Amino acid sequence: MSPSDARISRRVSAIAESATLKVDARAKALRAEGRAVISFGAGEPDFPTPQYIVDAAALACADPANHRYTQAGGLPELRRAIAEKTRRDSGFEVNASQVLVTNGGKQAVYEAFATLLDPGDEVILPAPYWTTYPESIRLAGGLPVEILADESQNYLVTVEQLEAARTARTKVLMFCSPSNPTGSVYPRELVVAIGEWAAQHGLWVICDEIYEHLTYDGVQAVSMPVAVPAIADRCIIVNGVAKTYAMTGWRVGWLIGPEDVVQAATNLQSHSTSNVANVSQRAALAAVSGSLDAVEAMGVAFNRRRKLMTLMLNSIDGVHCPEPKGAFYVYPSVRGLLGKSHGGRVIDSSADLADFILDHADVAVVPGEAFGSPGYLRLSYALGDEDLIEGVSRIQKLFVTAAYELG
Repeated sequence: MSPSDARISRRVSAIAESATLKVDARAKALRAEGRAVISFGAGEPDFPTPQYIVDAAALACADPANHRYTQAGGLPELRRAIAEKTRRDSGFEVNASQVLVTNGGKQAVYEAFATLLDPGDEVILPAPYWTTYPESIRLAGGLPVEILADESQNYLVTVEQLEAARTARTKVLMFCSPSNPTGSVYPRELVVAIGEWAAQHGLWVICDEIYEHLTYDGVQAVSMPVAVPAIADRCIIVNGVAKTYAMTGWRVGWLIGPEDVVQAATNLQSHSTSNVANVSQRAALAAVSGSLDAVEAMGVAFNRRRKLMTLMLNSIDGVHCPEPKGAFYVYPSVRGLLGKSHGGRVIDSSADLADFILDHADVAVVPGEAFGSPGYLRLSYALGDEDLIEGVSRIQKLFVTAAYELG
């Protein structure tokens, strides 16, 4: 077939569906068929958006000014509020002109790569990684260079690993802390070391800080451009209201960076989506201008759930689950369950294992293949306590039963 005969472009054909959304969609479809599926798939708080934010959106609906196009880069008052929120929460001083409001964090991630990368540029991508990162890199013409940090190093890459992956074509480091999918949080000394290494070699760093307020046991998320001011002029921060304020469906994120980069990304957005929905922007303005009481209340529940889930998973022979320090995920190694017969079926991969768990326990989890690290599962604990206990109990019973059958 000649290129002109292809129905779908090579660029888009090469992109895989979001694994986390695929798992969540399948769980919802099975529920619609009447199966009592419990899903640990989607990274979505089970709490409602705080009422004061909803009220701000309701008022915005009645204002005709919000019925019209607005600036592609975001409402000026929201950009100012995001700049102030960034100063307040992380200590990073930026101006409103350094802020671009996007349709969720995913658009911010893609636009950051699209603005920085030329064809063939390499991006060092620590794994396990969020499933969208490599696809966004490829869509932007870049090449992801994956480096793996497993549970033996708490899923944290080292400067030595980064240096070993660096080539003459390396342009960007993707950095996420607290991490999706592992929940690991980089300590200050490692953030400083990595930031200084990137600055020394003239690299860009894209920092995903969307879980900045979800940390536990006194651990703090450190913003790289604050810890290493030398990197600030070659650093892009992506963030949003989805996790902190339980606003996943409102689709408001942002990108913060040097003014020339932000202007270029704004030009791109002006030809793709134009402005984010004004009502959602007004809701986000209420969120970032308000208190952090909502995320503190969620954090109490998440903290309780992470401890319980870690304990329950570690009771299963063949599973090793480090206790995460941030976000709302656990990322257990399940390599001890692989290559064995479970319920009369030999499970050779974590992808097979996830299918087995869904088929036989009605529990949806995301396999490590989606995050660049086969042999693991990601489970979100951003769901109700009863469902969490029931879901993990089903997994426990499944493998106890399978072990008895094997014996």
